[in-house]
Amino acid sequence: MAFDLDLIQQYYSSLAAQLEAVRAKLNRPMSLTEKILYTHLYNSGDLKEFQRGGDYVNFSPDRVAMQDATAQMALLQFMQAGKEKVAVPSTVHCDHLIQAKVGADDDLKTAISTNKEVFDFLSNISNKYGIGFWKPGAGIIHQVILENYAFPGGMMIGTDSHTVNAGGLGMVAIGVGGADAVDVMAGMPWELKFPKLIGVKLTGKLSGWTSAKDVILKVAGLLTVKGGTGKILEYFGEGAENISCTGKGTICNMGAEIGATTSLFGYDEKMRAYLRGTERADVAEAADKVAAHLTGDQEVYAEPGKYFDEVIEINLDELEPHINGPFSPDKAWPISEFARAVKENGYPRDLEVGLIGSCTNSSYEDITRAASVAQQAVDKGLKVATEFTITPGSEQVRYTVDRDGLLDVFGKIGGVVLANACGPCIGQWARHNADKGEKNSIITSFNRNFAKRNDGNPNTHAFVASPEIVTAMTIAGDLTFNPLTDTLTNQKGEQVKLEEPRGIEMPAKGFSVEDNGYQAPAEDGSGIEINVHPESRRLQLLEPFAPWEGEDLTGMKLLIKAEGKCTTDHISMAGPWLRYRGHLDNISNNLLIGAVNYFNKKTNAVTNQLTGETGEVPETARAYKAAGIGSIVVGDENYGEGSSREHAAMEPRHLGVRVVLVKSFARIHETNLKKQGMLGLTFADKDDYDKVREDDTISVLGLREFSPGNSLLVRLDHADGTTDEFEANHTYNETQIAWFRAGSALNMIRIQNQ
Repeated sequence: MAFDLDLIQQYYSSLAAQLEAVRAKLNRPMSLTEKILYTHLYNSGDLKEFQRGGDYVNFSPDRVAMQDATAQMALLQFMQAGKEKVAVPSTVHCDHLIQAKVGADDDLKTAISTNKEVFDFLSNISNKYGIGFWKPGAGIIHQVILENYAFPGGMMIGTDSHTVNAGGLGMVAIGVGGADAVDVMAGMPWELKFPKLIGVKLTGKLSGWTSAKDVILKVAGLLTVKGGTGKILEYFGEGAENISCTGKGTICNMGAEIGATTSLFGYDEKMRAYLRGTERADVAEAADKVAAHLTGDQEVYAEPGKYFDEVIEINLDELEPHINGPFSPDKAWPISEFARAVKENGYPRDLEVGLIGSCTNSSYEDITRAASVAQQAVDKGLKVATEFTITPGSEQVRYTVDRDGLLDVFGKIGGVVLANACGPCIGQWARHNADKGEKNSIITSFNRNFAKRNDGNPNTHAFVASPEIVTAMTIAGDLTFNPLTDTLTNQKGEQVKLEEPRGIEMPAKGFSVEDNGYQAPAEDGSGIEINVHPESRRLQLLEPFAPWEGEDLTGMKLLIKAEGKCTTDHISMAGPWLRYRGHLDNISNNLLIGAVNYFNKKTNAVTNQLTGETGEVPETARAYKAAGIGSIVVGDENYGEGSSREHAAMEPRHLGVRVVLVKSFARIHETNLKKQGMLGLTFADKDDYDKVREDDTISVLGLREFSPGNSLLVRLDHADGTTDEFEANHTYNETQIAWFRAGSALNMIRIQNQ
């Protein structure tokens, strides 16, 4: 049975009429992306032809999803909004706070015990406000969403950058910060700059060792980590229709690594089969009646160059398996070139760990393809040459593959099954000896491979590939091994070759599960009290941020000038810090500790201008705040790339940072800064980055006239008495400027509710 069936049927019943009104206004064929966006306007009276990449538009998403690490802060903010119940269907998923250490059962028990205070808080607050709650062990948020909530033509937001996974079922699904989630849960409009559109035409059909993962690994190599910023990727063509629904989800999921707002596919037979296979035949029947509206118009796909801002074409018949990395998910290598790359670049050749699963590749099809390789190893007298872990995506998938004997196959070659959770993908991995910092290589079927991402070791070279390629490489234990061409020596000394993997899209016996881990909210939560102990180390009630003083920001001290890649992992690390995601003051002690200081090339070592001494970044920020002095962060390109975590915006705000000035922003992080009342600016001339000195006192002038489209003036007062001035740009509209003046978007909501 489907969740929210009434909502879905109501949307479909009005879809034709809504699109007729849109067509009358646009007077042209439409992509699927446009159909979904235009039929989810917050106010239908706003309907017009929106300028892509220019107009800010208010939308009304169908649902909100939150994972446990981000839900804490999102719901602590929602408590301040003055609402008795969420305005749209919403869910919380406990998947981030389970650390992988020894195996599924023991790790889950440890997590439930260790995080009891947080899990109880999330359960109670979900009960109070009418939010569905998925217990620890239920599965990874994005797989659970795909199995239970995603529907073709829908629109959702989620407090995780990989919310985009639901594009595999034809949704516009977008990762956001918690403050955005609060807007929607409070019944307010959700604002997004109308995205540009990239059409990705897929021809041919995947075969052999090539999988859906290789499509997005190829696209990441083409577009780079910021090539999708402010854009939605819409996949179409016969090749798209040939890819399974969960394969589509894999492609959409990792679209987050190119900065894309989201990615999606049109409704087709593969989606229909997946809906029926996950006991949502009623959704499939409703979608079938409006199927023509749940894909792009034929004219758009026939002449994509006329309707998309950019078009990419990939022939799946010619696509090779890819391996991406290290240290960036867009460093793409066709497998035929990878061995040479390993040797020429000096990457550690011996593989230490292979990990499959995560929200990107943990479907039934993924596990069957990897298991087919593992079974070959059993049959041919091979075992894994190194550590090997398997992470199912949900309890439904885990139970089903266990029933079908697939987990036993992994065990026979030395694999260890981890809990249905994010685990090593987000740094929740108690990896042995990682603290030694030794240079090593691992390979995963995850999505992200920034330095320190998985195990905290900056010298771990993490590579990303499909689950079947990871399994094969783990059996070989050698990064230069190519399973398409090379042989292995088995236990008898014989040369054997792995055959092409074989996968099963849907289980022949159907999916099964004893307890999917879902807890429905109370019908009436008005009597439920939410108590947070004032001395808790894990949870802390929020105090509103102060409004703008009405003056220019003058006399600020440079906190750090970050050099090179500065992702949300660098700004607010995950891993062991996840335990403090509900306590703003405690987690602020990780502020920018991973960022590289331009002036000394070190991390977590900056000059305190009050003392002249070198100190840690959070400690220095606290010193400026205690002295009543604002501070500023300067950054490089694509600042804030990666996760949607709004802690990366709330922490600097909490510690007195007033301005973040960079060469360019990643979309979600820029929005998060705006939501928290921060000033996010970009250099009008990127060369001005070089003018910022370590001992500068910095001012931002022109704020009394702060308005859309008008630049601000930055003045650098150098310690030697000289001065530099230059322009800084911004993308604030009138609403966002009002957030800045009020101190945060949440302050505005509270004022409106009062």
